[in-house]
Amino acid sequence: MPLIRLFSPCVGGLMAGALLAFGLWIGPCSALAGEKIAFWDIQRKGANFFNHEPTEEWFDAAKALGVQWVRLAYDKWDGEGRDFLLKDADRYRGLSRADLNKLKKVLRWAQERGIKVVIAPLTLPGSRWAQNNGGVRDMRLWRDIAYWAQAEAFWRDLARELKDNPAVGGYNIINEPVPEFRSGLEETASVEEYRAWYRKHRGTPSDLFEFYRRVIAAIREVDGDTPIMVDSGYFARPDAFTYWPSALEDRKVLYAVHMYEPYEFTSHRNFSERKGFSYPGEVPYGGKVERWDRSRLQRYFEPFLRWAEENRIPPNRMVVAEFGCYRRNKGAERYFGDLISFMNRRKLHWAFYAFREDQWDGMDYEIGAGGLGESYWKAVEKGLKPTPPRKDNPLFEVIKREFRRP
Repeated sequence: MPLIRLFSPCVGGLMAGALLAFGLWIGPCSALAGEKIAFWDIQRKGANFFNHEPTEEWFDAAKALGVQWVRLAYDKWDGEGRDFLLKDADRYRGLSRADLNKLKKVLRWAQERGIKVVIAPLTLPGSRWAQNNGGVRDMRLWRDIAYWAQAEAFWRDLARELKDNPAVGGYNIINEPVPEFRSGLEETASVEEYRAWYRKHRGTPSDLFEFYRRVIAAIREVDGDTPIMVDSGYFARPDAFTYWPSALEDRKVLYAVHMYEPYEFTSHRNFSERKGFSYPGEVPYGGKVERWDRSRLQRYFEPFLRWAEENRIPPNRMVVAEFGCYRRNKGAERYFGDLISFMNRRKLHWAFYAFREDQWDGMDYEIGAGGLGESYWKAVEKGLKPTPPRKDNPLFEVIKREFRRP
């Protein structure tokens, strides 16, 4: 892969060019006056928090593991209205004060344990999370621009409330946006096909780049400091950044992607349907069968890395905000090892999915690759909420050791 040329807005053009010629890097000028973006100047390793019930014990466990930051989605929490915090994603009219207080309590737990939190809504006005919408994907935000103004108002309101909260390390505007969904573009399309799609949809409600520009402007009306994380399109695919005409103008933006490819391997269906795909190995992807191994994982990220290079985005502004694999799939341990090694080499921030999720055990890696056991399921049948049999195991050790590294 080509060397990524790094850029520092604090270094003049000639000096920057000389430093880059020698492969040296000077970080952005965020060390000034303790700005929040300074947290992201060095590589950060974290976890995703997508639980139904937030507890202090979860944050105790995260601290014990060594988690530096948490990407937090609150959409499963019980709230005042149908949609937590928004009350109603069909028509946003203001934040729920009760829900906001609950969120602030959880942020206090994180702050007390020295963990930064990135707020990551799964729902925005006109885009209700499918699991809270009867399994139906809500596309109104990407089809009717009237919902953009509601999304701007929501984020302006939330940023006004959280701008001075010391636990907040960032705002992730929306989780896995899909303006491309069912618009004639395949997820695994080529870079050229992605760019052709954008030429057709630029300036429409499907224009994710312009949507982010508007929401960021709304946030900056009330909060000029908190970093803003933006997911790429089509479920945050790395190559979905390649159709953007440029980087965003805001210098406190983090560019985020998710990694679950090849999905035929990482999915729980690989195990439950006995498909038998393993890593490294031959796995269907993009209409053909390919060998997925360490080198193929790296090639998968190349379009994103090239786009970042072309737009002078340094690695410390790039995030693999989710990655995961069904824990029982053969080769999951090796998959994590190769992927984490790649991200560390590139100094990309990352957060694994998920840590001690309370509604699904499939990506609770502390359980290991085995089953939950008869006693666990008997307790479930009795209506109890047993703790999964977490223990030291080779799979979780791949992740655990990362938080022990300096």
